Amino acid sequence: MKPLHRENHLIARIGWLRAAVLGANDGIISTASLMVGVAAASTNASEILVAGVASLVAGAMSMAAGEYVSVSSQADTENADLQKERRELAEDPESELNELTNIYVGRGVEPALARRVAEQMTAKDAFTAHARDELGLAEHVVARPIQAALTSAVTFALGAAIPLIISLLAPTALIAPIVSGGSLACLAVLGALGARAGGADIWKPTIRVTFWGAIAMAATAAIGAAVGHAV
Repeated sequence: MKPLHRENHLIARIGWLRAAVLGANDGIISTASLMVGVAAASTNASEILVAGVASLVAGAMSMAAGEYVSVSSQADTENADLQKERRELAEDPESELNELTNIYVGRGVEPALARRVAEQMTAKDAFTAHARDELGLAEHVVARPIQAALTSAVTFALGAAIPLIISLLAPTALIAPIVSGGSLACLAVLGALGARAGGADIWKPTIRVTFWGAIAMAATAAIGAAVGHAV
């Protein structure tokens, strides 16, 4: 019998990868858009820089708080379902065994074999079997609020630092186009890296994030220019 080969599925990365990509993308887009908008309304380099720094700090804190609250709500729902499952297993194990059997039958297993599989899974670890097969909760998809919050805050700050650094290196008169171009290039690279880390094709995510980044910056620049001329 040949030894089993070791598998390392990329779905195990989905928790931190989603938060990391979201945080970095948002950091680049929101900070670059704000700076471009301010640059369209004012040629004062210090005002543009202050706007970028404010976006970095406020955005990182907002991302951390938002991720923590939303993922905590998900975790609360998961925990409530898991507690309910524990009670049902303790109060009516026979019904839960029938339920697990029907799940396997619904997936195409013959009834007699499904019953034997359900009995063996129940004998080994009934709670884990129901959490996975009935509720769809496995180790790699369980909500982790602190991990999501920290990942989003750190990656947002790193992403937001990119347009800030670009603005410091660019001539004052060219801050808007240089920040826009540099940020879009970084978004394209980030989209490709995120897709590669997730095992997906790189072109579609790269085009998608670059396109929407360009839309956000163009819209903010137009609003900044309109407000600047009005004021």
